[in-house]
Amino acid sequence: MGRVSVRNVSRKFVKDEVTQTLALENIDLELEDKEFVCFIGPSGCGKTTLLRIISGLDTPDQGEVFIDNEKITSPGPKRGMVFQEYSLFPWKSVIDNVIFGPQMGGVSKKDAMVEAEKYLELVGLTQFKDSYPHELSGGMKQRVAIARALANEPEVLLMDEPFGALDAQTRNSLQHELLSIWQKKHLTVLFVTHSVDEAVYLADRIVMFTARPGRIKEVVKVDIPRPRDRTSMEVNRLRNHLLKLLSEEQQK
Repeated sequence: MGRVSVRNVSRKFVKDEVTQTLALENIDLELEDKEFVCFIGPSGCGKTTLLRIISGLDTPDQGEVFIDNEKITSPGPKRGMVFQEYSLFPWKSVIDNVIFGPQMGGVSKKDAMVEAEKYLELVGLTQFKDSYPHELSGGMKQRVAIARALANEPEVLLMDEPFGALDAQTRNSLQHELLSIWQKKHLTVLFVTHSVDEAVYLADRIVMFTARPGRIKEVVKVDIPRPRDRTSMEVNRLRNHLLKLLSEEQQK
């Protein structure tokens, strides 16, 4: 299961007695098991902060987050995180990066290697398993990061603008591959992006945030069958609606 419940979450960052920033305010959100949800909104609206709270890497000042009725108080194996920066160990080979998490969790190296091979095949990197990060392209590094997150068998995959630094062609290819992995692994995916096009292509639902302090402005259900044609009338209509919402917030 991978049902996520965000209940009345607020987060404030305090620099000193005078300088305080309210990043998130009163966020209530229910995410269904195996749902693909994208967070979108103006820069600084708290999207990444909420993702970090759900991961257990940050703590709300108010409210609670649950996965399958289990309160989140710290990072845990049910949640895999993929960052925009590849965050790979440069001194480890591809396969050693992938087996790191399972080994830390007590899995033997032999068993971890068997599972890692499956995930490298899933992301199309079997032939590069003995390569090192400096030998890989940006897109390949991000595939390794995804395989490493999946190797821990999470129920929820949290992705913070994972394709933001990639060129358009590589980005489109990885979006397609991510959807294939999501459908095969039956994960709940929470995906932060600044790209309206990316959100429309990927998501079951899109959560639009207001300008800071981040609140939920609108939750948009994407009733467009997959695979989606990026140039279809339905896609363009939804894109225009989201761009309008985003523009309203950016002008505040």
